[in-house]
Amino acid sequence: MTKPPRRGPASALRSFLRSEAAGGILLMIAAVLAMLVANSGLGEAYEHALHAATGPVLTPKLGPMTAHLWINDGLMAVFFLLVGLEIKREMVDGRLSTWERRRLPFIAAAAGMAIPALIYLFVARGEPALANGWAIPAATDIAFAIGVLAILGPRVPASVKLFVTTVAIVDDMGAVAIIALFYTQSLDLAALGSAVAILAAMLALNRFGVRALWPYLLGFALLWYALLVSGVHATIAGVLAAACVPIRPTPAAPDAPDSPLHRLEHALVRPVAFFIVPLFGFANAGVSLSGVGPGTLLQPLPLGIALGLFLGKQLGIFGAVWAAHRLRLAEAPADASWVEIYGAALLCGIGFTMSLFIGGLAFPTRPELMTEVKLGVLGGSLLAALAGYALLRLASGGRNIGHHAAAQRAPAE
Repeated sequence: MTKPPRRGPASALRSFLRSEAAGGILLMIAAVLAMLVANSGLGEAYEHALHAATGPVLTPKLGPMTAHLWINDGLMAVFFLLVGLEIKREMVDGRLSTWERRRLPFIAAAAGMAIPALIYLFVARGEPALANGWAIPAATDIAFAIGVLAILGPRVPASVKLFVTTVAIVDDMGAVAIIALFYTQSLDLAALGSAVAILAAMLALNRFGVRALWPYLLGFALLWYALLVSGVHATIAGVLAAACVPIRPTPAAPDAPDSPLHRLEHALVRPVAFFIVPLFGFANAGVSLSGVGPGTLLQPLPLGIALGLFLGKQLGIFGAVWAAHRLRLAEAPADASWVEIYGAALLCGIGFTMSLFIGGLAFPTRPELMTEVKLGVLGGSLLAALAGYALLRLASGGRNIGHHAAAQRAPAE
């Protein structure tokens, strides 16, 4: 009897979309749970558990480590490692591998980061101390957005789902650059030099054909610590390390089981989607609403963030797609109406994970502002999620759902 051919692992894009969708729904649950806990009798215990000193002191700049620091500076570095792997795969061997494919996501993501930042700065113009928060509404939460699309299911064309995914991936690239360039503290040059040496050694491993993963993971851990001490935010180590991991291109085929990058990505997708990101959401979304009234929501900081996410993202992304199409710079997503593209632009206003993360970096010496940051992020993201969901559901009402159920499988194969 002939044995069936040995199959490699499922496509990284298919696995990523499936895990991000489920993880996005889990992230929503974690955020709601955090809000419930923070506004219950457990609120004080919640805050104490997150911020109680656990040690050790890895760098005097941070002081004793806490659960919150381990999550935001430690586990999130693994999240950024996965982000970096996704970026490299898409740039080398995926949907961003040619300039023709990159053009629309890059144009849309650039406008979708610039317009929210400008709206935020306009709203907060009367308070110069808030200017450092300009990047908070600039990023899209890919897990949350794909989670909403998963709830809609086959009602949404596959081209719209892939458009949201590629824009969010390019968006992540911009967010990483912003964190590295604008949210870096005073530098320890000796530690920074060590980080450069570690990165050079990892690149050399790739250059000399080392395919085992453990040297790259060891280098990632050492690079994380060097950057933590240097003053550059330690999570950047994840993206830098990912750039060093070798990849074997597999055009028009499932991922190669002997490709180190694909193997590492497959190993990280589920732990990140089902543990790290929901844990980050639970640790950062909890905000006490005690004493919060309509006047608080209208303060420049939360209002600027909320309007940046809800208005800025939809105006920037939809406007960029429309202009690129009209000027023949790039084609709009196939098999999608303009209403569906507008709904996708609305969903890109869900900034949750990255916005909360950048919010913590923007005002490190003013923790009292984090309540306003969280209110702005949660409010703007919730509006974007509800409006995007409603519009896409209405737009798909007259479509052939069975046709889209079949069509949406094709891009992930």
